[in-house]
Amino acid sequence: MFTGLIESIGEVAEIKPTPAGFRLRVTTTLAPDMAAGESLSVNGVCLTVISADPDGIHADISPETARVSTLGALRRGALVNLERPLRADARLGGHFVQGHIDATGKIEDIRQDGDSYWLTIRFPQALAPYIVRKGSIAVNGISLTVAGVDDRDFDVQIIPFTWDHTNLRAAKPGEMVNVECDILGKYVVRVAELAGMTKPR
Repeated sequence: MFTGLIESIGEVAEIKPTPAGFRLRVTTTLAPDMAAGESLSVNGVCLTVISADPDGIHADISPETARVSTLGALRRGALVNLERPLRADARLGGHFVQGHIDATGKIEDIRQDGDSYWLTIRFPQALAPYIVRKGSIAVNGISLTVAGVDDRDFDVQIIPFTWDHTNLRAAKPGEMVNVECDILGKYVVRVAELAGMTKPR
């Protein structure tokens, strides 16, 4: 479980094919505090650290993870958002982020507004019931608030600190991002389905 508050930006240093997908090496300042078997959110995807050294970590990417997220399209030199799991004795500053990507979205527009930035992201229709105005959403692992939404796009405003300390600063229109909807909203929709209030999806 994560909070969506990015701790560090890592850089993809190596990508090696494996019989079960591929292995990723990410250089990061978090590496000295990581150990094999621990979880790490990489662009919002919960991965297991296979090994760690003073400069970076290795993690395996399965074919399914590569298919449903943007990790399958990573290239050497790419910047990735990193977050270690939430500690039980820590404050929850963002929202509950599982690291289980619901879908990928496409950045339709990036526009500056003073020191902040607005992003418009197109999402698959299947996610529509879970995205609400003023609700929480994770984009590349970043906890954000939905400022506006219609039947195909949602808008988020990125404050200067978030812009400077995440990989959104390098984003371009047309790029794909990982999207995870708020788990609380997903439970509400599921309960409504079981109660016969809505049609099962």
